[in-house]
Amino acid sequence: MMSLFAKIVVAITVAYALSPIDLIPDFIPILGSLDDLILLPLGITLAIKLIPPDIWNECKTKAHQLTLKSLPRSKYAAILIIFIWIMLAILVYHMIS
Repeated sequence: MMSLFAKIVVAITVAYALSPIDLIPDFIPILGSLDDLILLPLGITLAIKLIPPDIWNECKTKAHQLTLKSLPRSKYAAILIIFIWIMLAILVYHMIS
């Protein structure tokens, strides 16, 4: 069973990663990105160290079982996305020139 402290650290780390609010706003040059580059890896590392090894190994095993082969794939969706990117690139090119 994972401790309450480990669950709180995991929840705070995930919330900070997904939150649009940062400790240091991103519009501040260098420092805005630096907090994400330091705080997120520290939170992830702390969370991993707090998770008991048997639970961590079980989760890693489940993650390895869910490979990309089990995910749905669509060639038509890939073609559509590539087409959209090409159209956006052409649009930007025409707007610039």
